[in-house]
Amino acid sequence: MTSPIEEIKNRLDIVEVIGSYIKLQKAGANYRALCPFHTEKTPSFFVSPSRQIWHCFGCSAGGDIFKFVMQVEGVEFGDALRILAQKAGVELKPKSSAWQKLKTERQKLYDISELASSFFQTQLEKSKKGQEVKKYLQKRGLSQESILKWRIGYAPDIWQGVSDFLVGRGYQREEVVKAGLAIKKEENSKFQIPDSRFQFYDRFRGRIIFPIFDLNSQVIGFGGRIFSVNQRTNQRESASTEAKYINTPNTLLYDKSKILYGLDKAKLEIRKKDACILVEGYMDCIMSHQAEVENVVAVSGTALTFWQLNLLKRYSQNLILSFDMDVAGSEATKRGIGLAQKEGFNIKVVKMPKDDDPADIILKGKEEEWQKIVDRAKPILEFYFNLAFLEKDPKNISDKKEIANTLLPVIKRIPNKIEQAYWLGELSQKLKVKEEDLETELKKVKEEGEFLNAPSPPKESPVLAKKTRKELLAEKILIFVLIDSKKIDLLNKKVIENFSSPVKEVLLKIKDNPKISQQALQKELRDSPKVPDFLNYIFLKSDLEKEEEKEEDIAIEFEVCLDQTEKIQLKESLNKLSSQIKEFENKGDSGKVKKLIQEFNNLSKKLS
Repeated sequence: MTSPIEEIKNRLDIVEVIGSYIKLQKAGANYRALCPFHTEKTPSFFVSPSRQIWHCFGCSAGGDIFKFVMQVEGVEFGDALRILAQKAGVELKPKSSAWQKLKTERQKLYDISELASSFFQTQLEKSKKGQEVKKYLQKRGLSQESILKWRIGYAPDIWQGVSDFLVGRGYQREEVVKAGLAIKKEENSKFQIPDSRFQFYDRFRGRIIFPIFDLNSQVIGFGGRIFSVNQRTNQRESASTEAKYINTPNTLLYDKSKILYGLDKAKLEIRKKDACILVEGYMDCIMSHQAEVENVVAVSGTALTFWQLNLLKRYSQNLILSFDMDVAGSEATKRGIGLAQKEGFNIKVVKMPKDDDPADIILKGKEEEWQKIVDRAKPILEFYFNLAFLEKDPKNISDKKEIANTLLPVIKRIPNKIEQAYWLGELSQKLKVKEEDLETELKKVKEEGEFLNAPSPPKESPVLAKKTRKELLAEKILIFVLIDSKKIDLLNKKVIENFSSPVKEVLLKIKDNPKISQQALQKELRDSPKVPDFLNYIFLKSDLEKEEEKEEDIAIEFEVCLDQTEKIQLKESLNKLSSQIKEFENKGDSGKVKKLIQEFNNLSKKLS
């Protein structure tokens, strides 16, 4: 009987799975991309459809679809199995012992979040208050189709609504707290909760609920917009102090700095249009999708972070910002934009009509107008320049200084020095000020990181242990042997024994059985430390080499590698003999010294 793991591998194509996370480009029989696990400018990440494996030659990460999902999602094997089983349509039987082992704490939180979302949806559809909320949403322009698609719900205006529902389904109240849906009452709390035997109360009460999804469209958290504040015998904060929007706190599943609302539904359209429109709120995002402008995601009240940008980079490096922003901007917005520029994004800005946001425009029945506004988006520097010069007189010394003070920090944030020089020249021309003077002022401008809490730096290319020339040659020889097994006859066991593992182990297996298949090699060496991962790497490397090199070039290069390897091994032997000669000279053993010198001279002749 086929195991669930094998069944999933048989049903899913690695190119489709990895291609749903990152942008892959065809490269011969394989695919390549910028590695999602470290920062790089030249693609070194390869996917092999024939072998159903992936490998990054920059950071040495590699493996199968399970290993990829574990790394890209940051999850355990059990969670990766569940994600891929869902993609493959493979049922993991809950009653099996294997399932029980794999049902991690994360999975339990997924289950709780899913049940809670269903509860909120039911409240919206079937409760009296829910019907009021639904009318409000429809008045705001949301269609029934959008309400269902985005699974919008309502949290009843009671202390223990969803909590009691989940406890009734067999979950502990502490687990509901871990999912971010309930709060444990603290000592001396101002809240006096009726019948609070468990001293827990719902986080979301009397709020419109927007479920937040991961890339696989699974509920991981919630956003709640206040709908009404009722009198509760002074048991609740007043409307003036209560937040309009609240979100799930950080949990095992949800981290607001790493999530973009709507990305699960927008990712394919972002890739297709090679651009992502960023809006500020849930309603802007949903209404835009409803108006068939579907390459839209929302940042939901948080500044752009490195992790969010890293997510977007998988689909496009073109950002269109539809924020309520001015040239000064909030420090958080500036930091996010600066980070996006450093990450190599091309940024444009949408100029919105006064006092309107995307949802307002669409509500007025101007769906086509919203698309036109997006199409008119200007490069961010052009947008800043237009705004800075608006209602200012560049001939007036005071306005001149104000414009320069506004735009110089913006220009300073440009990572590319050529582009920076271009915009400095533009400013010089418009202000009628010498470029050298502006350069002097530019040097005085602090970098963003000097006065802001700098975001976590991106992962740089890992510092890998540098391979020696001998190791590189050994790998190259193995690659040529994998391309043409007859070449193993040109290698004697003495040369192979001089190589280090795992190259030595693989070559010895091939030497013993030149007709051994790659599948048989993997099977026979699967228990050897580090060999299975090395085989995935070397097999893919041999595929790429075979595509890139001509047969006659491979033959010549193989001879060169053999010759250089022999010379390196001779030098090693000479160094060893030299040390032995010194050792026996110190001991006064002239006979041994004479014998070693003769051996040294014979080897030296071979080297020359």
